[in-house]
Amino acid sequence: MIKFGYTILYVEDVEASITFYENAFGFTRKFIAPGNDYGELSTGETTISFASKGLAGQNLPEGFLESSLEDKPFAIELGFITDDVPETVQKATSFGAVLVSEPKQKPWGQVVAYLRDLDGFLIEICTEVEAS
Repeated sequence: MIKFGYTILYVEDVEASITFYENAFGFTRKFIAPGNDYGELSTGETTISFASKGLAGQNLPEGFLESSLEDKPFAIELGFITDDVPETVQKATSFGAVLVSEPKQKPWGQVVAYLRDLDGFLIEICTEVEAS
């Protein structure tokens, strides 16, 4: 059996990233490793993890593409489901998230907005997709 365990974001400052996600979205800190090179948040069924770019460089000696607000976002996003997209967007931007796209209703009824976090990772804030 395989299950999806976590997503790791390579960030400049693990403590700052975890604090941002706690404040902006209300997630709970699981732990931060000694040295602040790695940490995890409880977000429900799946964990969001953070590794410092220094640790990532040790694990990937050939290098990697770094996420940055100065560059376009990667072709991947974190999706957070909420009942109130505008309120969640407002709260996240008050803690430093960058608004990419205002909340919009999709043809299938879902409300979706896009943000970027402190390190430039793309976040979708959306309502649940209703099964038809």
